[in-house]
Amino acid sequence: AAFDVQAVCTGFVYAIGVADNFVRAGSARRALVVGAATLSRIIDWSDRSTCVLFGDGAGAVVLEASERPGIISTHLHADGAYESLLRVRAGISKGYKQVQAGEAFMEMKGNEVFRMAVTTLGRIVDETLAANRMQKSDIDWLIPHQANLRIIGAAAKKLSLPMERVVVTVAEHANTSSASIPLALDV
Repeated sequence: AAFDVQAVCTGFVYAIGVADNFVRAGSARRALVVGAATLSRIIDWSDRSTCVLFGDGAGAVVLEASERPGIISTHLHADGAYESLLRVRAGISKGYKQVQAGEAFMEMKGNEVFRMAVTTLGRIVDETLAANRMQKSDIDWLIPHQANLRIIGAAAKKLSLPMERVVVTVAEHANTSSASIPLALDV
């Protein structure tokens, strides 16, 4: 099987969850999971609040069944109520002609996105640790979505992890949406 999972910045995490379930169920021996984004086509280059933050990128991993622990669990959530915080007003699929004409751009309310990301990440960290009967001290490394350094730092603080144990590549790659985690895995 081959298919696309569209979930913007969380696309790679959603795809890993799907692939992991295929492997665990025995429907696949291994799976190639690719995270890719070409945000440059929806960036308004005159908007300094967004154009300096985002980049294009791609990365991939291969998952396969193993006796060694790998993916322990995935916890996926979505809430469309916050759509106005980060969006492309025309929509990518509905507004394809506007995207092609350079008329559909990413819009972001940065401060609100920051607050929502930190709150949501904290809640998911607590949920994931509880579901796996783990403590913060059980975490050796954090490889987060590379949204921005402030959000990554807040996540590390929530986990009581020093930044030396957090993979940070946002300065090299920018926020590459669904490509950020697979790119960060190649450090």
